[in-house]
Amino acid sequence: MTVKQQLDAPIIANKRLQGSYYQIDLECPSIAQQAEPGQFVHIRVTDLSDRVLRRPFSVYNVCPREGTISIIYKIVGRGTDCLSRQSPPDVLNLIGPLGRGFTLPSKEETPVISAGGYGCAATYLLAERCPRPPICLLGGRTAEDLLLVDNYRRLGATVKLATEDGSAGHQGMVTDLLEQTLAEENKEKLKLYACGPTGMLQAVCDLTRSHNLTAEVSLDHLMCCGVGACFACVVKIKTQEEPGWRYARTCTEGPVFSSEQMV
Repeated sequence: MTVKQQLDAPIIANKRLQGSYYQIDLECPSIAQQAEPGQFVHIRVTDLSDRVLRRPFSVYNVCPREGTISIIYKIVGRGTDCLSRQSPPDVLNLIGPLGRGFTLPSKEETPVISAGGYGCAATYLLAERCPRPPICLLGGRTAEDLLLVDNYRRLGATVKLATEDGSAGHQGMVTDLLEQTLAEENKEKLKLYACGPTGMLQAVCDLTRSHNLTAEVSLDHLMCCGVGACFACVVKIKTQEEPGWRYARTCTEGPVFSSEQMV
């Protein structure tokens, strides 16, 4: 069980990866020791005094020996633009590790990871810790949105690519690759995971249900407090009691849910 902490983390490096995507490395040994695949940290961005809310970022990778964690983010607004301008020796205040992460597959299961956009970063630690090399289906709008392809291959993963514009790999959706994989592999031996935009996750849930399978899906949801106090990040999940669903907090009961739970 992980224990969340609030601490100041010095920036080690903050560099542009490709396009609008950046990687920031932070020194925070206690979180590096504890963080599990699929968990996140809640960061207060410096120089945003008029914006009090923190920003949630999935943990891309950790190095417990060096006491560092790495995050990949995309510039999409004022907060992430400001974050991209931070550099050593700046310090960021963060809370973490937070949330419910992925469960690792058994040695007998073949992990299949479907990831879209910077969902590729949120699932990398999972791929790294799988007991056997996973099948990684990576998708994006363009080739620029395909992250960490070579990193996944260095893990020994079987990597398949999909882009909406056809600039790399299969032209279409990453769920096309998932459907193909389900047709080719022994479904009884698969352990399915997914992280990406909401529309993609909806398609993954629909596809797995049609094959009588389940997947662990990590939701990309707006958050305020990050610790379960404000109920701003709730989603509907199924229950046995009337009316057949209840609200669940993405920040504490997720961000990883079973596809069977999702309404």
